Amino acid sequence: MTTKSRIPFSIVVPTRNEEETLGEVLAHTQDMTDDLIVVDGHSTDKTVEIAKAYGARVLQDHGRGKGDALRVGLEQVRHSIVVFMDADGSHDPQDISKLVAPITAGDADLVIGSRMLGGSEEMYGTLAELVRMIGGITITLVINFRFGARFTDYQNGFRAIRTDVARTIELTSNLSTIEQEMAMKCLRHGYRIEERAAHEYRRKGGESKIEVIPLAPRYLWNLISELIRPRTARVPSVVISSHQLDPKIPRLTEEGR
Repeated sequence: MTTKSRIPFSIVVPTRNEEETLGEVLAHTQDMTDDLIVVDGHSTDKTVEIAKAYGARVLQDHGRGKGDALRVGLEQVRHSIVVFMDADGSHDPQDISKLVAPITAGDADLVIGSRMLGGSEEMYGTLAELVRMIGGITITLVINFRFGARFTDYQNGFRAIRTDVARTIELTSNLSTIEQEMAMKCLRHGYRIEERAAHEYRRKGGESKIEVIPLAPRYLWNLISELIRPRTARVPSVVISSHQLDPKIPRLTEEGR
């Protein structure tokens, strides 16, 4: 499958021991971009070998977690838009065009794939998945209340963002908390966010690297530390929702890339 975009984008896939699923993910994304990056977390299986076989640029993270991997990839992307997606086959590559389109049109700075709108196969089967769902909903409600927003899924790793915005907001999380950090910092700085429905499939192989219950205190600390920070006035204030955008914010144009 090939997706043509008027404005090119990079794809960053964080991995660690994902030999069972990575090949399928890259097979469906390698023709979408000329900047396909796999950031490896020091895998001990054939993950790196598979990534290279599909023509991906392979970078090594610092062994600190998913957030570290995303930041390593972000430093090296070549295009003005970057798509983040997981290596476990839970994201549908056909949804990438939906995430990129609002940014290429100049209507958004960050577009998150929403599992609440698109459905998920990984939220109800086990106690850990139930805890993850309840925790995610609670965090979403708190963030919405704090920023006067109306979004449904701040924690899905499937998203597209303007590269300059992602670099400007100074992400610091080493763990999967980076996803809610990214969203909150965009809200705090007044950047425009949209959501698009994105279905989450159950991982097609291997084991999840996220241990929800042990990580809960880290999610809580990350949430509180960002919520107590004041909003900045660096960009014009906006009406933050999926459907209302402030035309005063400078739009990303091909001339400015």
